[in-house]
Amino acid sequence: MIITPPITSMKNAFSVAGKNVVVTGGNRGIGLGISRAFAECGANVAILCRNEQSGAEAARQLTEQFGGQHAFFKCDTSQRDSVRQAVEQVYKAYGHVDVLVNNAGIAGHISFMADTDMAVWNSILQTNLNGPANMIHAVGMRMKEAGRGGCIINISSIAGQSVAESREHPDPGYNASKAALDHFTRYLAVELGDWGIRVNVIAPGPTHSDLDVNLPKETIEKIENSMPMHRFGEPLEVGALCVFLASPAGCQITGVVIAHDGGMVLVG
Repeated sequence: MIITPPITSMKNAFSVAGKNVVVTGGNRGIGLGISRAFAECGANVAILCRNEQSGAEAARQLTEQFGGQHAFFKCDTSQRDSVRQAVEQVYKAYGHVDVLVNNAGIAGHISFMADTDMAVWNSILQTNLNGPANMIHAVGMRMKEAGRGGCIINISSIAGQSVAESREHPDPGYNASKAALDHFTRYLAVELGDWGIRVNVIAPGPTHSDLDVNLPKETIEKIENSMPMHRFGEPLEVGALCVFLASPAGCQITGVVIAHDGGMVLVG
């Protein structure tokens, strides 16, 4: 049994300097904000994604801006063989992993009954639920064997807690996958706790990323007017919360779902 010691002073309580961090989908949108936050705070970031060009460019920019050891590894998290190969490469390059952030995900924008062969449903669940499961199985096993503890952060969505506006913007696979990921995280926090591995969820609300880039201006204004904080979040802000959860200051937090939504779930 591994018991993570509490902090005894505020010196370096929020530091992640020198930690090795894996971010899936860390090449763009919220994932890039998470990668940047860790890199700027002195961590080494391994970006896993399918797009070789943008993945390599993101790693190059992090190195150029913040120094450290940042690299891209091609990976389709929905495929177990791809995950195994990428994780093997990460461990060869870094030796160990302290933090895993499961950010990669997709949306569908089609009603359940209109998805005639359920191809969209199955694709979303394969990426949004089985993808994190594949990564946690591969990296979590190595974390257990290493005996160093660890931190796993799953990026969910307030869509896992609310189905508001489902008539106007149906996305049943996304809603279901995010709700399942929230509950799966709670289970994992129990199973992995004996090895000092903490598992938490961040559930973003409206955030400037690839998912909102095509929204009409009037839709964005409607959302912002209804939110208590009256603005979309930024990817770097989600990254900042990840850094906190991975730091010594967050060492007693596990099995929780933290909304990062400007209060949207309260009114959505």
